[in-house]
Amino acid sequence: MEKDSSMPHDAEVPSDADSENIVEILEKQAESEAKELSALEGEVAALKDQWLRAMAETENLRRRATRDREEAFKYANTNFARDILSIADNLRRALENCPSTEELPESVKALIQGIELTESALISTFERHGIKKVEPMGEKFDANLHQAMFEVEDESVSAGTVVQVLQVGYTMHDRLLRPAMVGVSKGSLK
Repeated sequence: MEKDSSMPHDAEVPSDADSENIVEILEKQAESEAKELSALEGEVAALKDQWLRAMAETENLRRRATRDREEAFKYANTNFARDILSIADNLRRALENCPSTEELPESVKALIQGIELTESALISTFERHGIKKVEPMGEKFDANLHQAMFEVEDESVSAGTVVQVLQVGYTMHDRLLRPAMVGVSKGSLK
């Protein structure tokens, strides 16, 4: 009789009880590996979530920093601009208080013309830097742009209309530099 060469001499054929133990062990091992795989998948999902949140936070921080930098650049000269407004006011007052230029000597006419040119150059410079006049005469009073100094009885306009401007206001881009000082109509007292 020939011996089977694939079977060792001393190998025992497992019994049914041993087979059941092996199956149980393999099932427990598979269950343990499934739990470990599930835990690892959960950890991967948590890490992916943290990573996505960190990326979103970084992007938000980048956008905020860009916006802050742009605003800082845009409004860096705000205090300087406020200081210069009084010069524009003084130039306007000087021109408003000059007598008629027809009867003046040529040297005074040249001085007035120089003041006019200086004022127009200053206003041009303001415009290049986003500074605009708020001239509210005849407009509805807006507390965001105007400062009411007094009320006037004026039946010719509706209540809350600006009827007198004591001092023009200015904005820089979309921010108020100085409110316009105004007199506002009460409307009629009838």
